[in-house]
Amino acid sequence: MNQHIVSALVENRSGTLSRISGLFSRRAFNIDSLTVGETADPLISRMTIAVTGDDEIIEQIVKQIAKLVDVIAVRELDPQHCLRREILLVKIAADDKTRPAIIELAGIFRSRIVDVSLSTITLEATGDLEKLESLILILRSYGILELARTGLVALERGGQTLQTKSTTQG
Repeated sequence: MNQHIVSALVENRSGTLSRISGLFSRRAFNIDSLTVGETADPLISRMTIAVTGDDEIIEQIVKQIAKLVDVIAVRELDPQHCLRREILLVKIAADDKTRPAIIELAGIFRSRIVDVSLSTITLEATGDLEKLESLILILRSYGILELARTGLVALERGGQTLQTKSTTQG
């Protein structure tokens, strides 16, 4: 089973999210990540859904999503031809001995220090899943106190945009 990224433009109305996520749950697929936000047009939202599953069933789900009234466009994105990003906030235990190393790691991973206290440092990191997972793995040895992730957002590279009723693969 592979991870798939489904991108959809939908009308910004209540119930749309529930109807779309229901298509995945009815087939017993756990959604790995789901992000929804307004586009440049406040009447339209973009949904980015990351899900691990069988290729054929994901294809059927995309086709069924496309048939929903609130859906303007939907397409499975090719991971090789899209930009994928996530934001991570992570609060790490830090004392006088560990603080310099954590600050150095923040620089190496191009993350920002967004909060400092006598006993903690909170970092904000943006990047692909591999980068964020590597940062988390290294920070575990310092003691992660809290962690929050936004979920995956993705756009296709180049000039191709998601604007019409489409179920073609990326």
